Amino acid sequence: MIKFTLSLMRVVVAGVLMVLAASASAQQAYPSKPVRFITAFAAGGSTDIIARLIGRKLTESWGQPVLVDNRPGGNTMVGTDAAAKSTPDGYTIILVGASHNLVPLLLKAPYDPIKDFAPVATVAKSEFVLLLNPAVQANNLKEFIAYAKARPGQLNYATPGAGGGQHLAHELINLLAGIKTQHIPYKGAGPALTDLLGGQVDMFLSTIVAAIPHVKSGKLKALAVSGEKRSSALPAVPTFDEAGLSGLRIRAVFGILAPAGTPKAIVNKLSAEVAKLLAQPDFEEKLTGQGLEPFISTPEQYAALLKEGLASNARIIKNANIKFEN
Repeated sequence: MIKFTLSLMRVVVAGVLMVLAASASAQQAYPSKPVRFITAFAAGGSTDIIARLIGRKLTESWGQPVLVDNRPGGNTMVGTDAAAKSTPDGYTIILVGASHNLVPLLLKAPYDPIKDFAPVATVAKSEFVLLLNPAVQANNLKEFIAYAKARPGQLNYATPGAGGGQHLAHELINLLAGIKTQHIPYKGAGPALTDLLGGQVDMFLSTIVAAIPHVKSGKLKALAVSGEKRSSALPAVPTFDEAGLSGLRIRAVFGILAPAGTPKAIVNKLSAEVAKLLAQPDFEEKLTGQGLEPFISTPEQYAALLKEGLASNARIIKNANIKFEN
């Protein structure tokens, strides 16, 4: 009986070792077939552009096609859910932005933004600038806050849509500054910026690259930029901290996720490849042209960032009593 048990144990151990060896071999050879790179947005937007830049670079590096799969719809839930439910083998990844930690807080999502994904790496970040229509009688942030406090509910702000990052950011400004301004949602940043220029709305948090020509021409006032330091593109514009509203952190972060359960070795290989391409000067130049800057992180750092962002967004939504608006 003892001999039989020992023999059985040897067979079991041998089988486990074979499985582990096969798994290690598969991970070492990764990728050995095309990789699907999902984006939950339509073609042409920032997320799609970044995904295609990364896809081309990874294709060149691996010799295997990295195919961008646009899955818009359901306020990003269609594409994100498809990624969450994909086989966790490294052959499906998704590029997400600020909406990943927002949509599930405002709508019933069929996935958990933390538990159902394996963070791979951040890719890029975008800071914002608070723009003001020249008709508003304020030339800096302190003057604007005083002006708004004297007119509660009379001023308004535009966003590219309800429930997005800029919506929460404006409400955070309201909370920190102790002011009350009204939300005017648009179908995209372009129409919002157009109406700001036309005087239909009072203020707008814009990407820096879109704001540059209008600030330099004097058509719009720039009150403050997000981030810990001034933007090299708008060096005369102070940060929110410098302008007197400390503690305000507004930025859009783009990152790559894999389905939960993806082998750690594959996640680490993906992360290392992304870090290498982000360090390439031509890639950085292309991101800069989109108003973005490279943002490198490890899987662990990205996981912590996602959890922190989710908790922060939940607090803002609760304190500002934000409801999703179609």
